[in-house]
Amino acid sequence: MFDGHFRADAERTLKPVGQQLQRTGVRADHLTLLGVAMALGAAIAIGAGALRLGLLLLVLTALPDVLDGAVAKASGTASPRGAFFDSVADRFTDALLFMGVAWHLSADHGGRITLLPMAVMGLSMLISYERAKAESLGYEAKGGLMERAERIIVLALGLLFSQFLIPVLWLMLVGTAITAVTRFMKVWEQATDSVPLLANRSAERQRARARSRQDRRVARSTTRQVRRRTQLRPPR
Repeated sequence: MFDGHFRADAERTLKPVGQQLQRTGVRADHLTLLGVAMALGAAIAIGAGALRLGLLLLVLTALPDVLDGAVAKASGTASPRGAFFDSVADRFTDALLFMGVAWHLSADHGGRITLLPMAVMGLSMLISYERAKAESLGYEAKGGLMERAERIIVLALGLLFSQFLIPVLWLMLVGTAITAVTRFMKVWEQATDSVPLLANRSAERQRARARSRQDRRVARSTTRQVRRRTQLRPPR
């Protein structure tokens, strides 16, 4: 939700900041790597039970993630390579954070509850894959109740109010599952609507090939008839 409604406004707001950073020689890849390093620090802090420090580092993780796009556009270096790197870094960052939460729960609670953040991580990867696969097929799969921005915000609330961390994770799990189902149905409907169109195109291609074969047969028949007439024509 936040990605769809506020990303464009955020990019316009941060454009001057990106231009200033670009003048200092900072590149978008540097900021992406800084975000991964911050996420690693946050995961270690959360796993060690220092949830408030983990919250601080989580907030610092979000800043480079927001600014790297602004710097890339300001420097004119936005490219598919950079977009791919940023997307992979986001997935890696998510994995680090949820592994840190799982480590913390294993130390404080133990048992099967440690699977809860791992389940959230698995569904998070699923919705990212749904979008990537849908876009590779020419469909649109953005949106949902619990996208990455919402997950980060909800996780921050769980770290701030640690007594509610487990309920927050359950909430995140349900919201992420709803998002996964929503995206699946969205792409399913688009793909279903495109089936008749693809069928019509396939039928048209088959008719065109049939006409082409018929035209070639007629041309060959005409050529043979002309040759026969030429051979039968008496010499003058």
